[in-house]
Order: sequence, then structure tokens, then C-alpha cells
Amino acid sequence: MKKIEQYGWNSSWQEKITAPGIPGRVTLEHKNLYRVVTDNGEWLCSLSGKYRHQHNRIEFPCVGDWVMVEQMPGEEKGIIHQVLHRTSQFSRKMAGETSDIQLIAVNVDYVFLAMSLNHDFNVRRLERYLLAAWDSGSNPVIVLTKKDQCADTEPYLRQVEAVAFGVPVYAVSALTGEGIEELQQQLAGSKTGALLGSSGVGKSSLINALSGSERMMVQNIREDDSKGRHTTTHREMILLPEGGLMIDTPGMREFQLGDYSEGVEAGFSDVEDLALACRFRDCAHNDEPGCRVQEALQNGELDAGRYRSYLKLKRELAHMERKSDAAAQKTERSKWKQVTKDSRKRPVKKR
Repeated sequence: MKKIEQYGWNSSWQEKITAPGIPGRVTLEHKNLYRVVTDNGEWLCSLSGKYRHQHNRIEFPCVGDWVMVEQMPGEEKGIIHQVLHRTSQFSRKMAGETSDIQLIAVNVDYVFLAMSLNHDFNVRRLERYLLAAWDSGSNPVIVLTKKDQCADTEPYLRQVEAVAFGVPVYAVSALTGEGIEELQQQLAGSKTGALLGSSGVGKSSLINALSGSERMMVQNIREDDSKGRHTTTHREMILLPEGGLMIDTPGMREFQLGDYSEGVEAGFSDVEDLALACRFRDCAHNDEPGCRVQEALQNGELDAGRYRSYLKLKRELAHMERKSDAAAQKTERSKWKQVTKDSRKRPVKKR
């Protein structure tokens, strides 16, 4: 097997090539430099000036991307000429008032959403992760860590299953090894996973358990609130000894939504189905007669906390859409201002 085939290369990727060079996969990104695995070795690569000029920042390489690279003569370095079209893209809105999107991982088959069985457990946060996972084009998998520290996992599993319909859920322990083999099986056949979760949930310990070595540094968490420090400070793809790949990511306390309108339909299908059953198509789900949503809230069929979370996420998405439209309008106005300014500078030809 060729080295890049271990990293997931197949004929589908071959068909996407439109630029010169040889194929490789980005395994690490650091300050506009990329570590790329190819059949000829691992090279430190940078973008070609042409690609940088012709593409937006969101189209720049990310960990998990397949790229076409040209080796620099006599060096273990390369130039990236093409980023192959992505099959999936997991992202979040960058913190602050900006509407820019930050890529977390691309071309992943499974997004492993990790929460520990302690103070970190938060169903509302899990709903956000699931929303982004469904919208990314990847398959979500929920990983409940530190099972060895939890006397009774059933209450946690019930809460997860109530919001994650049909999503695989694994309660695991990196210390005892329980559940680790099942996670490895998800990545059989050179599949790619991305591991996401808050600081302190045990992502680094999980990577060590999957790789069978102390590959990642591990730090203790605070006992009073189970919060941890950022052990992982960058995204990195790791080839696992049993086959498959895992992208480790820095811990995320804040997870602001991007444009995940399609993900709402999948992540909150229970609420969306109830809304469709209302008597009136424009039902606001307040005091209208025949409101199926209110009926479900009153008889306990729909959890009130989940419905509040649904409404909050919908408001955030609407706010993001308004900001994106405003930004697009501002860009368009600036473009036409510049066109007008340039046209005034041009000399008038005399007849």
C-alpha cells in the first residue's frame, strides 16, 4: 500500500486533480506553513503566490485537506498549487463581532464529539456540536469519556439519546481501555475522524489510548469544576497503528454558530416535525389554537429546555444571516465606489 493510501487516498481524489505536482495530505498547519505527507516523504509546504492571490482565506489549506504540491529542488519543502475539493468541512464562527468562519477540520468521515462524565457534561453544548457536525457533511459520534470515574452512566446516556437520535454513543475510559476498541473500529479502512470537545475532557488521553503510545502531553483538570487547560494548541492529524486517522484539535469552551440552517433540520428534527403538525402554517407556537409544539410541551413530549435551546439557536442563525447580508452589501458598495472613483481618474478621449 502506498503511503498516501494509508492516509485515505483513493480514485475519487485522483479524479479531482487539475494542477501539476503530486498529491499529499495536510497533517499540520502552523502560521501559513503546512506539513504535507506524500509518497515521497513529508514536506514543509507553503502556498503558491498565484493560489494565494486567487482564493479566499476559507479556501486555504486546513488539516485534512488533499493538496497538489511541487517539491522545491534539492529541499524537503514544497509549493501547494491546488486544494482538492472537500467532501466535508467542520467549522465555527470566530469569536467576537466578526462573521468570519474558522475551519476546524475538513475531509473527515466522523466527527467524534467528546464530553466527560463529570461537571463538563452539558447537553445544550452537545446540541451545538451536533448541529455543526450534521451541517459539515460528516457523521457525528458521541464519546463520553472518563467512564472509570462515573459510578452510574445511565442518566448521562438517557440525556444524550434524547437529543442525538440515531447517533452512535460510546462511554469510554482511556485509563482502563474500555470502549477504545469500538472507536478504533469506526476508523477501519483508512477512515478519518476529528476529535472535538472542551479542554479537560480527556482528548489527549484518548489519542494516546488509540495510538498505543504517550503521543500527547496530558494535564490534570481542576477538581472543583472539572475544567482543564489547553493541552493541545494546534490541529494535527495522527495515523493510528490499527489503521485510520484522527485529527486532534484544541479544546473549545466557546462554540459560536456559523450558517448551520440545514443542520437545524437534522439536529432538531423532533421540534421541526412538531412545528409542521401545527394547524396553521405560520404558527408562532405561542397561544395559537391547534399548536402541536405547545401541546407537546404541556404533556411532556417535548422537553422545555430543548425547546428553549432550539429557539436560541434559531435566533443566533437569524442574527448571523443578517450580519452576513450586511457584510456582503458593504463589500458590494465599496466595490462600486472604487469603480466610480477609477472611472473619474481615467482621461477623457478627445474626438
